[in-house]
Amino acid sequence: MIRIAPSLLACDFARIAEEVEMVEAAGADWLHLDVMDAHFVPNLSIGPPVIASVAKVANIPCDVHVMITDPLGFAPAYLDAGADSYTFHAEVEGEAGNPAAIIEFVKGRGKRVSMAINPDTPAEAVQPYLADLDMVLVMSVHPGFGGQSFIADVLEKARRIRYDWKFEGDIEIDGGIGPDTIEAAAAAGVNVFVAGSAIFGADDVPARIAELRAKAERAFVGA
Repeated sequence: MIRIAPSLLACDFARIAEEVEMVEAAGADWLHLDVMDAHFVPNLSIGPPVIASVAKVANIPCDVHVMITDPLGFAPAYLDAGADSYTFHAEVEGEAGNPAAIIEFVKGRGKRVSMAINPDTPAEAVQPYLADLDMVLVMSVHPGFGGQSFIADVLEKARRIRYDWKFEGDIEIDGGIGPDTIEAAAAAGVNVFVAGSAIFGADDVPARIAELRAKAERAFVGA
């Protein structure tokens, strides 16, 4: 159940293939790729060509998190590029952010689909779609930049989704995850952990991934 997903936003992009190989060898379960368009969030990151390059060298799933204003329109490009899991945001407005349409399209392509909620967004935003989602991403920082501090209050949303609403899919958390925060998140029902600087900034990456996994496994209780 426990999956550790290093965030490639924190890797050395000049050596991205080597970084992917390194975290895979260190025990990572997924590769987390953050897509930002400088419109939905105040930052710009990567697009389909980078996803495709990572997918060519990856031996574990590519977990693509799109922080963009048109997740429906761009879904074909990211799925074609190699996204194994496609996460869009509940906060996107208009037809481009139509959750039912996005879910239907992604699942029709045989890929996993996930819905993300920002720290200020209530859990109720995902509730109508839980039966069709493979995963919910609870953001524990405000999206746009890495290295932010963990917002512990969001864990109550994870608890509601896992324990009150009995969601049996994956619950992912992204933002400020490290040795000091992972246990509380796991106890709240989270089982997929995105970590950037905590992994890529570690002196011993295999030991850090093993530490994160062990702490999460001790604390996690399923629905």
